[in-house]
Formats: sequence, structure tokens, C-alpha cells
Amino acid sequence: MRKISDHNPLIDVELLELYRRTRDKEHVGVLYKRYSHLVFGLCMKYYKDQDQAYDTSINIFTKLFDDLKKHKVEYFKSWLFTYSKNFCLMQLRSAKSNLKRALDYEKDFKVFMENTEETHLQANKREEEYALLEKALADLDEEQRICVELFYLKDRSEEHTSEL
Repeated sequence: MRKISDHNPLIDVELLELYRRTRDKEHVGVLYKRYSHLVFGLCMKYYKDQDQAYDTSINIFTKLFDDLKKHKVEYFKSWLFTYSKNFCLMQLRSAKSNLKRALDYEKDFKVFMENTEETHLQANKREEEYALLEKALADLDEEQRICVELFYLKDRSEEHTSEL
């Protein structure tokens, strides 16, 4: 068996086949050494931030351990480019979706708080109006007070109220 080193003479297809057979992560490590700078450059194009690009390129190669077991790859360099590009786009979409969700939540919260304050003010106004109404009803004679209460407060018909 050949020794794995930084200057490994094995071509990509051979390394992939060895990885699929042995599950030895060192084979993917050789591919990482060959192509990590390209993946990092691609991530920089999308993220424009070194830390985020570095983290994403590490995540891409970490995810490769599982995905290379599932996919038979013949042209690794071009496959890795497409894989990395799709990974970055999915991360950006997810971040955009999360941001939109957070902004919607914040907007809904503001509307709720505004409505709650408005509802509170309306309730206070309504309480004041009821207090004035009770005072005005107290000033009426009993027959008038009963008619007003039945018609306006208890939604009784005009006929029902006139019968009293």
C-alpha cells in the first residue's frame, strides 16, 4: 500500500476509491491539502469575510466524509467546485430565510405592542365613558333609567321597552 503524504502521487480518483474502501480520512485529507485553497477562495467570493469563508470551507470538507461514501465521483475538482458552490448558496439562503423570519417576528411584535397599547387606551376610554353613563343614569328617574338600560345596554327592542 502506498504511503499518504503531502505530495501524494495518487490521483484524485485513486484517493476517492481508497477512501470508499477503507474509510480512512487521511485520503480526504490529501484532497483537502490539494484543494482547500480553491474552496476557501470560492467561499470568499460568496461571504466576503475570511472567518466565515474559512469556517464554511472546513464545513464543506467535513461534510465530504459522508457524501463521498454515497457518490461515485470521477472528476473530483469540478465536482468539488459545484458541491462547494451549492453548499455556500444553501447556507446563504438559509441565513437569508432566518433573517427574514427574524425581521417578520420583530415586525409582528411591534404591531402587537402597538395594538396592545391602543387596545389599552381604548379600554381606559371605554371605562371613563361607562363611569359618565352611570352618573347620567343615576340622574334620571327610575322609569327613564330602566328604559335606557334595557334599550341601549341590554339591546332590547323598542316594543319591549315601551311596554314598561
